Amino acid sequence: MAKRRDAGSNKPFDIVLWGASGFVGALIAEYLTENGGDAKWALAGRNREKLDALKAKLGKKAADVPVLVAGTNDLDALVAQTKVVLTTVGPYAKYGSELVAACAKNGTDYVDLAGETPWLQRMIDAHQTEAEESGARIVPCCGFDSIPSDLGVLFLNNEIEKQTGAPATAIKMRVKAMKGGASGGTIASMVNIIEEATRDRAVARLLSNPYALNPKDERKGPPQPGATPVEYDPDAQAWIGPFVMAAINTRVVHRSNALMNYAYGRDFRYDEAMITGTGVLGGAASVALTGGLGAFAAATAFGPTRNLLTRFVLPKAGEGPSAAARESGMFDLLFFGKAKDGRTFKARVTGDRDPGYGSTAKMISQAALCLANDIDSKDVAGGLWTPASAMGTKLIERLRRNAGLTFEILSN
Repeated sequence: MAKRRDAGSNKPFDIVLWGASGFVGALIAEYLTENGGDAKWALAGRNREKLDALKAKLGKKAADVPVLVAGTNDLDALVAQTKVVLTTVGPYAKYGSELVAACAKNGTDYVDLAGETPWLQRMIDAHQTEAEESGARIVPCCGFDSIPSDLGVLFLNNEIEKQTGAPATAIKMRVKAMKGGASGGTIASMVNIIEEATRDRAVARLLSNPYALNPKDERKGPPQPGATPVEYDPDAQAWIGPFVMAAINTRVVHRSNALMNYAYGRDFRYDEAMITGTGVLGGAASVALTGGLGAFAAATAFGPTRNLLTRFVLPKAGEGPSAAARESGMFDLLFFGKAKDGRTFKARVTGDRDPGYGSTAKMISQAALCLANDIDSKDVAGGLWTPASAMGTKLIERLRRNAGLTFEILSN
């Protein structure tokens, strides 16, 4: 049996940042240097030269930040030194499994930026019991996928329950505006998932199950809205089209519901979509968005065109936009919740940087700090969790104070 997790007070670090020398890792290192407070943290990865160069770039404020170098065979020793491992190294299906296993074994908490449903299901099935025994709180999906969706649903449902005495029957998220693209790591993860699905029909079936990330014996439930067709949404008063991150976000929200003892109800429905505009132009934009995403999926499912896209068109993992582009980015999400008494409630979640880089770096940093400092092991035991089920309103408040996110209830 794995050893029981201690309180972490005798560990030298609060956070070890694994993959620090990558593009997003460096952004997180910059953020922790300026906003980490009294947290004890370290840069970590496989290449000392790159890590030392990053530390030098961070300047005098990072002079006392240690550099840790480890290989696959050293992961146990690495994770045993810290309360929380924060990793940016993806696609996680290719590079993340050994690190999750080490954290589950050693009782070390963990956050990542994964959005890979098949891999996440494998990690849940492989390590849930061991993490429960060791006390490790494993919390994937702590970036743009899926913190705004997961916490936005929790935030709105809490308000509905407060005002009506019962949870929502359904919530939907609509992307009102978003500036900034998905990261190269996110694109690489998406391509890897499509490759898996084309090779293995079981993976394709898994991807069609909205409850794929629920606990092992609870991967079924009432029918959920399917892929968003071209349609007009009367709540948003606009045309809508498919949102590419819905495939992971909806699964995370349903897992949160299950892990919180079905706080949203066993018949809860949830979906996500992009607002494309009003009138004829909005409808045309919805058609174009749907067709474009379909063409992308078809191209990435076919080996030769997938190779061309990854070599010449799509951003590479480790690449990203300029500082000016990151700072000019933003996202604006609307949530509409149906109460049992028939009323509709609205909430809004916004971020002040581009979703895939600037805002994600702040979100995952605050998730790691929250897990290290705010979440007692007596309140949240070991296991594989979601942002809402592990950190909930405590993380919402951190994001409001320190990460440029807003959470607000809108009047009808």
